[in-house]
Amino acid sequence: MNDNTIHAYAAMSSGEALVPYQFDAGELQAHQVEVKVEYCGLCHSDLSIINNDWKSSVYPVIAGHEIIGTITQLGSEAKGLKVGQRVGIGWTAESCQHCDPCIDGRQVQCTGGKTATIVGHAGGFADKVRAGWQWIIPLPDDLDAESAGPLLCGGITVFDPILQHQIQAIHHVGVIGIGGLGHIAIKLLKAWGCEITAFTASPDKTEELKAMGADHVVNSRDDAALKAQRAKFDLLLCTVNVSMNWQNYLNTLAPNGSLHMLGLPLEPMPIAAGSLISGAKSVTGSSTGSPAALRQLLKFAARKNIAPQVEVYPMSKINDAIERLHSGQARYRIVLKADFSAE
Repeated sequence: MNDNTIHAYAAMSSGEALVPYQFDAGELQAHQVEVKVEYCGLCHSDLSIINNDWKSSVYPVIAGHEIIGTITQLGSEAKGLKVGQRVGIGWTAESCQHCDPCIDGRQVQCTGGKTATIVGHAGGFADKVRAGWQWIIPLPDDLDAESAGPLLCGGITVFDPILQHQIQAIHHVGVIGIGGLGHIAIKLLKAWGCEITAFTASPDKTEELKAMGADHVVNSRDDAALKAQRAKFDLLLCTVNVSMNWQNYLNTLAPNGSLHMLGLPLEPMPIAAGSLISGAKSVTGSSTGSPAALRQLLKFAARKNIAPQVEVYPMSKINDAIERLHSGQARYRIVLKADFSAE
């Protein structure tokens, strides 16, 4: 067995249970880094790729894009990293490094050829994974490795809009949907110093969400409660994948406020132009973040002791973990611990 053999769990076709799978990754390319996986978060995006919900999956699918591990090999062009260093890998594995967005530090918007970690590329449900060295993110020594993985996708997804919209402690931010992304958003915004309102369809979470840092909790299914929030929010972070009464939420925005989409509802959003013109409001969106933003996030999380709330499963129980996530019972992120040596 050569050193380039990768052991993994793969979906061989849409919607199937994951099965053990191995392949020869070939020689490490000059710009790549190989990482031995210790932990890998399980994200709803993994389920979407496994099930081909976005019609972009390439089978066999080896999902997993919230990876924590240690470097085992460095390509000859890799810089600023060393073998044995603990690092993370998120949604993006490669970017071209020469298009205008890449040169401008916006590699996440690469137009010259970007590779997602789990689309046509082997992700972190494996014993090893490879990625371009710029996307290998050093893990601060005082950041807990077990719970850090979800920061690399769920965390950066909600952190980047805070930077993008220049949010400060004086601002009031609403978070729509308190699941894997939303609960991290509350923790980050609390450390940022903002006033926070959590919108949830599960009012039984109220005390738990306030303990996380929410100042207010609103039932997202209560139209009267929603209307009472009129003109309050400088930013709304929407993490849900279902259609909502978008006009009601636009009405909660303060002048110059933004409804920022992070979830991916499959139906178009009916929005009246007048509701944007009056109050200079906007609807924006983003995916994850650049390597620089990822580094900033991990440093901030380490300094403020921010950790996602996780449930840990051995990777050999990956199908059980997927079923728990699919059922909506996870609180709030699932992390898989690599245990290939035990098989």
